Amino acid sequence: MESNERTTSFYRFEDLRIYGKAIDYSQWVLTTLKEASSKAEKELAKCFCNSAFAIGLNIAEGSSRNKAQFEHYLKISKTAIRECVVFTEIASKTGMLTEEGYEASRNALMELTRMIGALIISLQHGGRRMRDDEPQTDGDNNETTNADIDDIDTNF
Repeated sequence: MESNERTTSFYRFEDLRIYGKAIDYSQWVLTTLKEASSKAEKELAKCFCNSAFAIGLNIAEGSSRNKAQFEHYLKISKTAIRECVVFTEIASKTGMLTEEGYEASRNALMELTRMIGALIISLQHGGRRMRDDEPQTDGDNNETTNADIDDIDTNF
């Protein structure tokens, strides 16, 4: 294989930059909040982690669907991002996050929001080129086609 060829994963969503960013954020939340000590802090950390995990989980699930459904799952990911914004604020106010942690979380969440928004726009523009009644899947299964994801990847 030539060095300039891009290798792809078996699961195509793993090739999406937004998925990698979502996983990085989940890991950061998990690592940052692992020192939770009280019952209340542990519950906050659990909820925060679940919302952070939901970002990547919904990207993965949506990528296996047609474009309209993928867009729906991306919007669910944006809901999880908004939940993380709330948990970031609470964790900061309760002392679980430092000022630097607060800023890092907010910056990552804003970046994820922008990237998901751009991906949604990309899907919408791609979908307009097809007739509404034309299937947007790759045959017998219900997955977004490799070409669809390749088109999406080039937009980031």
